[in-house]
Amino acid sequence: MTTPPLVLRPTPRRFRAGAVVLGTTLALGGLTACATTTATGSGSSAASSSSTSRLFDSATVHDIAVTYDDDDYDAMIASYQSTGEKAWITATVTIDGTTFEDVGLRLKGNSSLRGLTAADAEDPAALPWLIRLDKSDDSLSFDGTTSFVVRSSTTETALNEAVALELIGLSGLATEQAAASRFSVNGGDADLRLIIENPDDAWDAASFGSAGLLYKAEADGDYSYRGDDPASYDDVFDQEAGDEDLTPLIDFLAWIDGADDATFNAELAAHLDVTAFATYLAMQELVDNFDDISGPGNNSYLHYDTTSGVFTVVAWDQNLSFGTQNTAGGDAAGGGPAGGAMPDGAMPDGAMPDGDRPGRPTGGAAPGGGAAGQPGGGMGGNVLAERFMADDEFAALYASTLADLTATLYASGTAADIVRSWTTVLTDQAGDLVSTETIDQEAAAITTYFD
Repeated sequence: MTTPPLVLRPTPRRFRAGAVVLGTTLALGGLTACATTTATGSGSSAASSSSTSRLFDSATVHDIAVTYDDDDYDAMIASYQSTGEKAWITATVTIDGTTFEDVGLRLKGNSSLRGLTAADAEDPAALPWLIRLDKSDDSLSFDGTTSFVVRSSTTETALNEAVALELIGLSGLATEQAAASRFSVNGGDADLRLIIENPDDAWDAASFGSAGLLYKAEADGDYSYRGDDPASYDDVFDQEAGDEDLTPLIDFLAWIDGADDATFNAELAAHLDVTAFATYLAMQELVDNFDDISGPGNNSYLHYDTTSGVFTVVAWDQNLSFGTQNTAGGDAAGGGPAGGAMPDGAMPDGAMPDGDRPGRPTGGAAPGGGAAGQPGGGMGGNVLAERFMADDEFAALYASTLADLTATLYASGTAADIVRSWTTVLTDQAGDLVSTETIDQEAAAITTYFD
């Protein structure tokens, strides 16, 4: 295995929310060397041993092999198709030579699983998964990682999501670390899949410096206040970290709903990390992701600091970044449909006719999007984003943050360096899974945003 040459890039690191990196050139550190895989083992002793390769070392295309009982899989798929429940099954998972027995495996996603067909189920290596190494034995981890997500992708390389996640981290926001993997199921052919951290208790504590509460917005929900009964928020928000308690979330939604404009301006900072939210909105604009907090998937997490009482919006689901459209197949990049031209009047899942993106100001242009200030559209909207951008002071903060991040991440060459580094890793280590031509084409579609 060849260590990727050329660009030196830092391992994605954690940032405390609000510590925005603006106005300075970001230095790039060295790539870590490719690690030697550990000896294959099974059970607690092998799986708990110290790993020489971190799972999210993005300089390595990791080997992940999953095996499970076909009857268990068929029953899980049937259950999901009939009830929508994502049931767990037991699997054996081998990561870079280390084998874990009795691992928890289930489908992961909401909008990405809509319309799951029998044909889709015939290709489990292409489905989105949540893998929990510690589902049956909480002592198990891979170099500290107990769970991770195998992402769905609308491109063959998933470069768009990998680059977006790294840029979000460099902006000063909490992000999910990512790495490429050679992913196979039950001895079948391997697919190139992006794996990322699963936002859970460990992720939340590591990202924000202390334990808090973490809520995930569901695709069919929104940020509307639905009363004080926690049951009213079933299928609207899921709590992913911390002691189960929806009270802070409900109180926050009630405040957004009831505050007049003057109160919203004066008191928002007591409820929300305003700087981090301006950065979040700016980054979603910068990476041209219409499927964000204001998009059709309602994609976001809310971290609640139990000490300060302040919420922070966390980015989630960047696989439509850089104008990628959610269409059938895995080769859409830079805003182009995956399967060629779409019929007249048709639009990708979640898109809307040309118009302002909810919660964003007009002005400026983005490749792959709509008209000026319309980076690809979106639907659904979000009351928090809309009220934030309707306030002159907060809108000005967003605009200045966007300008600073454009200079810091794009004009500086940092983003281009990140693309080159990921491209080199895939070309050197995954050339048998995706062609060099495809890698180069998808990388080029991303770099058009940096000009």
